[in-house]
Amino acid sequence: MVRKLTAVLLCAGALGLSACTGSSPRFTATKRIQVETGGSYSAREEGLASYYADEFNGRRTSNGEVFDMNKLTAAHKSLPFNSVVKVTNLENGMSVVVRVNDRGPFVGGRVIDLSLAGAKAIGMIGTGTARVVLEVLEFGPDSTQQVK
Repeated sequence: MVRKLTAVLLCAGALGLSACTGSSPRFTATKRIQVETGGSYSAREEGLASYYADEFNGRRTSNGEVFDMNKLTAAHKSLPFNSVVKVTNLENGMSVVVRVNDRGPFVGGRVIDLSLAGAKAIGMIGTGTARVVLEVLEFGPDSTQQVK
């Protein structure tokens, strides 16, 4: 009970502080969740998605896993590793659930890089990018942990 109250108070404080800043936050949803890493992340984000495949297939991801373009994974700049995210293509309504195991995208204006399998699932192979909405279904553990 004390942990829940503490988490609620921390969330309220974080929201209060974010309202005082001059720049808009990266995550714009009203529901924010305090995670044990000490970071505050939104459960919803909207922006441009891209994908990565052949050139990176078989290489190590930021969390130490080997990238497999045929698995439903993604790269995100700040969500904790192993977070589970539903990605919906706003142009066609198709959705996919992916797990964050890498960092990126490193191109301005993009919010997520999907694996080839993730991109296929939401019908964005032909265009290469798509306007999407991200909904965090489950936050992963501490983002600084590495896969062993």
